[in-house]
Amino acid sequence: MTGTAFSVSAPRPRAVTVAFGGLVTALAAGAAEGLLRAIRGGGEFGATAAGLLPRLAIYLVVGAVALYMVNGSRVARALLTVGIGVVGLLSLIIEPLAVVLSTDDFAALFTGLSPSSAVLAGCRTVHILAVVIAIPAMYTPAAHRWFTQR
Repeated sequence: MTGTAFSVSAPRPRAVTVAFGGLVTALAAGAAEGLLRAIRGGGEFGATAAGLLPRLAIYLVVGAVALYMVNGSRVARALLTVGIGVVGLLSLIIEPLAVVLSTDDFAALFTGLSPSSAVLAGCRTVHILAVVIAIPAMYTPAAHRWFTQR
């Protein structure tokens, strides 16, 4: 094939795949937390399920943007950085931080912890850790080179 110009795209760096996995994990943990909160809400499921719709819409958008990111979109990477890495992370941290800062007895936070509260805390923790892994992974040197070459 002389005279034929073609470009071979560089393979996706492992860090980008890790970032995508982190985002999917964060979405799954967030969905699980939302579902558990709706079920635990005490009311009839149909009434609390309506509160899940905005959250589901956000997760679908984030999932779609993550798919663009894993395929090399720099715009998607920037949107995820601001939307999930800043705004989303703050929304996850503010509530637990306010509870911790408002107590005089740190041990009292754990003495009355029900099993469902422990599962919710676990979901929130996984969600936060997944985001904290995903966002920096998109900016490793190999990932940065890959995004800028696309």
